[in-house]
Amino acid sequence: MKATQEINLILVEPAGAINLGSVARLCENFGIHELRLVTPHCDPEDQQAKRMAVKGKNFLENAKNFSTLLDAIKDSDRVIATCGRIDHGRIPLYDIDEALPWLLESTDYSSLALVFGREDRGLTNQELQLAHKVISLQTKASYPSLNLSHAVAIVLHELHRLKATKPQRLMGTNVQRNPATPIQLHECIEDAKELLLEIGFLLEHTAQARMTKIKGLLHRAEIKPEEVSLIRGILRQTRWAIHSRKS
Repeated sequence: MKATQEINLILVEPAGAINLGSVARLCENFGIHELRLVTPHCDPEDQQAKRMAVKGKNFLENAKNFSTLLDAIKDSDRVIATCGRIDHGRIPLYDIDEALPWLLESTDYSSLALVFGREDRGLTNQELQLAHKVISLQTKASYPSLNLSHAVAIVLHELHRLKATKPQRLMGTNVQRNPATPIQLHECIEDAKELLLEIGFLLEHTAQARMTKIKGLLHRAEIKPEEVSLIRGILRQTRWAIHSRKS
């Protein structure tokens, strides 16, 4: 059975109409399913954007707006984000030729997402942590930042090349079950943080940093949805037991 994969391209707070139009054109060039914008700072209806989009105008006209990145990836089975910053903390960075094959190794139906950050400062570390994997393009070490549309072009070209040269990845062979979605993992982490604060394992001023480490661990393990459900079941039972003893 042939796999059905929809690849959505997400821009977080795009500011330049020319860049936005260029990205819309690239979406048409490389068969992207949908363009999603998180709190855009420019108008997709801007004439400069439309001129740059050429045959990709339909992506501007049909672009979906979201207030947060989490909302934009809520229905995504696999998410890859991009990072051009040096100060990304301990978030592991993957090479493009390692991460993109993983993106395509998914179940028969998948909604996949590629996330690109702001022109001036990219994605925050908190936003990067929502993705399953973060890629960094190989550039000059002293100046790693690329123009937004250039970065999109490189990633989409490599993805298109990979799909063309390795069609078996899209034919349902050797596919792997998708990991937990970002929203599933986010809700699990928030639930765990609340309980760990309640029992005193976490302190308010260090809770975010410690939970970030736990989230990173679960990301690296590519935790599955049923495993997230198991953890949340343990959390619910633990919370019930604590409250039962208090009453």
